[in-house]
Amino acid sequence: IIRGNQREKDRERAQARSGGKAKKNDDGLTPEQRRERDAKALQEKAAKKAAKDTAAGTNAGSKSTKK
Repeated sequence: IIRGNQREKDRERAQARSGGKAKKNDDGLTPEQRRERDAKALQEKAAKKAAKDTAAGTNAGSKSTKK
């Protein structure tokens, strides 16, 4: 048995176990569109967190310099 051949066999077995569906990252967007979408999602998430922190009255993200 050749070592490279064993690797191929393992890949085939793993693919058979996962139902033959390969992981696909194609959502029909160009890389630029994907970056824009992800940046927008991150901004919304940050805004949501900031609003939650302000509503809770916490000082998230600010460092106190009092001694």
